[in-house]
Amino acid sequence: MLGRIGTVVRSLRESMKAMGLDRAVERAAEMIPDARDRLTYISTMTEQAAERALNAVDRAQPIQDRLHQQSHDLAERWAHWSATHIEYEEVKSLVLETRMFLEDIPEQTRETNKELLEITMAQDFQDLTGQVIKKLMEVVIDVEHQLLDLLVDGLCPEQDRDEVRRRIYSQFQEAESESKDGSLLNGPQIDPAGDEVVSGQDQVDDLLDQLGL
Repeated sequence: MLGRIGTVVRSLRESMKAMGLDRAVERAAEMIPDARDRLTYISTMTEQAAERALNAVDRAQPIQDRLHQQSHDLAERWAHWSATHIEYEEVKSLVLETRMFLEDIPEQTRETNKELLEITMAQDFQDLTGQVIKKLMEVVIDVEHQLLDLLVDGLCPEQDRDEVRRRIYSQFQEAESESKDGSLLNGPQIDPAGDEVVSGQDQVDDLLDQLGL
């Protein structure tokens, strides 16, 4: 049995080589690692951008909390001074603290603006990953065409191959046009109750399980 299987495999390999199909399979296989590397790059860049933005928010939040608390405390003390009679020394202390607070505001706002700029700069990954995604789509289309040619050459009579290719490519173009005119132009799904929307990690995990990943 194993000998017969080996004979069939060798025969298939020789037939593919004779028709030049082995090179098509080889080219398709060579593109897969490149596509995988590009997807890894996109994942890494996206993760780094998210971390930069979240870290900047974590650093800016205490600054804003401190400004809020200090301004609130001073406002209450000034309201108390307006409503009641307090000693001169207490008034002097209140004025001094208010002055220090006002002098400190420019530095704290500068630090906040610095973190906001960091969040903005973290979004530069979109331009880089957009270029990679475009190239990745070209790779996917190329692999698709290579595999399609392989199937057509292997399954169709020679006199019918050109017509079969033409019909298949025409169907591809129609499907792509419908996709652009339909779901893509509708924008992202924003209704979390929609049937095609994955809105939580549990649903993501279930989807990966269904795909065997």
